[in-house]
Formats: sequence, C-alpha cells, structure tokens
Amino acid sequence: MLACAAPAAEAATLLLKPARVFDGVDPRPHEGWQVLVEGDRITAAGPALAAPAGAEVIELPGATLMPGMIEGHGHLFLHPYNETPWTDQVLHEPLALRTARAVAQAVATLKAGFTTERDLGTEGAGYADVGLRQAIDKGIVPGPRMLVATKAIVARGAYGPKGFEPGVEIPQGAQEVSGVDEIVAAVREQIGAGADVVKLYADYHFQPGEPSRPTLSQQEISAAVATAHDAGRPVAVHAATAEGMRRSIAAGVDTLEHGYGGTAELFRAMRDKDIAFCPTLAASDAVSRYRGWQGAEPAPEAVAESRRAFALARAAGTPICMGGDVGVYAHGDNAREMVLMQAAGMQAAQVMIAATSGNARYFGQAARLGSVKPGLLADLVAVDGDPTRDVTAVKKVRLVVKGGVVVR
Repeated sequence: MLACAAPAAEAATLLLKPARVFDGVDPRPHEGWQVLVEGDRITAAGPALAAPAGAEVIELPGATLMPGMIEGHGHLFLHPYNETPWTDQVLHEPLALRTARAVAQAVATLKAGFTTERDLGTEGAGYADVGLRQAIDKGIVPGPRMLVATKAIVARGAYGPKGFEPGVEIPQGAQEVSGVDEIVAAVREQIGAGADVVKLYADYHFQPGEPSRPTLSQQEISAAVATAHDAGRPVAVHAATAEGMRRSIAAGVDTLEHGYGGTAELFRAMRDKDIAFCPTLAASDAVSRYRGWQGAEPAPEAVAESRRAFALARAAGTPICMGGDVGVYAHGDNAREMVLMQAAGMQAAQVMIAATSGNARYFGQAARLGSVKPGLLADLVAVDGDPTRDVTAVKKVRLVVKGGVVVR
C-alpha cells in the first residue's frame, strides 16, 4: 500500500539493514552496510550501526539499498502514445482528466522507486505541473519530488498540433515565441509561475513529415539561457539536429535532450562545457514498437540513430543523465531507459550513478539528494539483487522511503 508522504516531523527513526548499500557515488556497493534515518534525513551509513531507542528496524536480506532514483526526462501529463496519440491528448482530453491521470502516474512513479522527477513540459496542460508539485509537497497526494518546466518554449509555428485551417488559433503543446524579446518574456513568465527549470526546443519540424530543423536562433537561445541563469534556473534543451545542438552548446545550456544528430565534435564540446546529455533511448524504442517493431535486429533507423548518439557521447566522455522521455511510454516503467542504457554498452554501475548522484548533480540537487550520505534527505529504495551488476534488479522494488517516511 502507498501512503501519502507525512510531514518531516512525523517521520520515524529507521534502521535499514540490507545485504549491501549502493551509495550512488562508488560503483562498488558496500557489503554489510546499514543506514540510519532520523526524521527526514540520513544520519549514518556504515557497518554494524546501533539502533537508537524506539527505532524501527527493517531487515532487507538479499537486497541492495540505494538512493531514490531520479527520473531525468518525464512528462507526467502525457500517457503512452499507443493509448492516445499526442495530438488527441493535447486537443481533446480535458485538463481535469489529464491532471487526475498525472496524479495516478505520479503514484506509479514513486512506487517504482523514482523519488524525484524532472518533468520537462506539460504538453498543453499549462501550469498544472506547478499545482501537482504543490499537492505532493503538501502531502495531499503521493508522488515524487518534482522539478517542473511548466509549458516549455518553442518557435512560433514550429510545434503542434498541426493540420488545421491556416489562421485558426489551435491550442499548442508549448508556449510559442518569436524574437529575443518574446523568448525573454516567456522565460520570465514561466519562472514567475513556478518553473524550476526552463525547457527550450532548439529544433523541430514545421510541418508533419518534414525533417527536424533549427527553429530558435542563436540569439534567442542565448537570451533565454542568460535570463534563466540570472534567475537561478537551469536550462534543458530539446535538440535533435547538429545545428540545434551547436547553438545550444554555444549558449551554455545545462542539459541537452535527445541529441540524435550529434557528432563526436559536438559531444566533446558538451564535455568541455560540462553540459550533460540525456539520451532518451526508450522514447525511440517505444515509438518504434508502437509502429510494429518487435525488437529484432537490424533496428529501425530511429533506434539505431539514438544508439549511435549515445555511443558517441560515451566515447567523448560527455556527462550522461538518465531520462527516457517517460510519458511516451508508461509511467512506472521508468527503468526501461536504464535497461536500454546497459544494453547499449554502458556499465550497470555507471547507469546507476547516472540515475542517482549524476542526475542530482546536473539538476542542481546534489546538496540534498542522490547519495546515501549523512545529512541528505532520506529518499531511499531497496531492490532485490544487485543493480550495479544487472540494472534489471531495479524493477524488483521491495521498499521505498521518501523523506524518512516508508511509502511502499
């Protein structure tokens, strides 16, 4: 059973006794370690800890205890495209329906061991992610800690839905801008409305069936990044073309999503600027399967392209985030991206680091999340087996603790 997160003052003292602890930083798990939680914080981690008076001792034989995982690229206001196409979700699903579904999907995410999610755009649901974040923070509904991007920002005419009589105003899946003044205003509006992170689309396609092309100019991207950084907000950018990536890197964005058209040179430039790459392998995998692919090789070009980009980034030493564009596929199946990262050649322990301390670092959360370390928030997950050897172990969740409260 999943309980709503209680206020920190009501959190119990817990002594967690797994077979091993993966601390989120060291690729080797610590055999025989235990973790002490008091209130909403981790207060000790190591072998043979003494249980304070009144502590609840939780035995977890055979399990690995680790930091709560961090979903790096999600959309809680979307659900799988094989259930309802994206355009129909944006145009035909009432906001109340989408919000109710987002609540359920937040619960599924938390139950799967993802205690934090960076949600990169509501795709037509306005600022509803801000309200959902508040409801979770207040304990009204269960869910992960949320870092929200609200509407996201696109070049005018370059997003969707499309296919209607020209001149008829159709609701869009993101906020449209044209020119430096408009993009600066949009960044400020979204931050003022509650955005934790600014999401830009550096490229997209103007008409269905066209290839992606750069849509925001260098001046627009640079102005948006400067404005967001002035306000203390990081910038995530959708960039699938080499030129969109080049402009984003030059502007100094914080993370780059997708990167399918990336080159070795561009990934080295990201490494040099400490810009993290979120490969979203699961998105192309899921869409290809919706179109009939059964997983046989050779893979469809979209899957092969995402794998090539991932390989180039790893070879260049580019920092890697873990985020799969969940919402394209089912919430709660967030580990799908991690499994694909390992299958594509990344060592299991490095995938685990990316999903915990790595994401915490690149999302500006390392001072409170992502590691098993005294003083950090007690967001912890226990899974059967050792995920530093085989990532699929993270699908076998036995315990979820958020802010010192057992929620599963």
